[in-house]
Amino acid sequence: MATPPTAPYDNPQKHRRGLRRIGHALSFALEGLLAGWQGVAFRQEVMAAVVLLPLSLYVGQTWSEIALLSGSVLLVLIVELLNSGIETVVDRISHEWHDLSKQAKDLGSAAVLLSLLLCATIWCSALYSRYFS
Repeated sequence: MATPPTAPYDNPQKHRRGLRRIGHALSFALEGLLAGWQGVAFRQEVMAAVVLLPLSLYVGQTWSEIALLSGSVLLVLIVELLNSGIETVVDRISHEWHDLSKQAKDLGSAAVLLSLLLCATIWCSALYSRYFS
């Protein structure tokens, strides 16, 4: 019978409090954004966001429309970063082809596709409502 460990793994990151904890969390988030920037898809989506986020202020007629338009753009970026994280973890485990690795990557890609479709639907609806109705 295996003996349980005497002490659980103690992560020094968990002992930080206050501004020091926030500073470390911010630095990790910025490192994540820089890692995401290495991906072509994320860079393309950021370029689209640079155009669409200010445009949402013009197209949206109320604060809730502006929030919906800009939120849909930010959602695409968020899902793309999560997809990149999934792909990175799968690649770390192994580069050899495996059904579950393919499935994990495909599910991440499907999530990105759905976020893009949602964003496009919201933007097309807002543009139609503003200019054609």
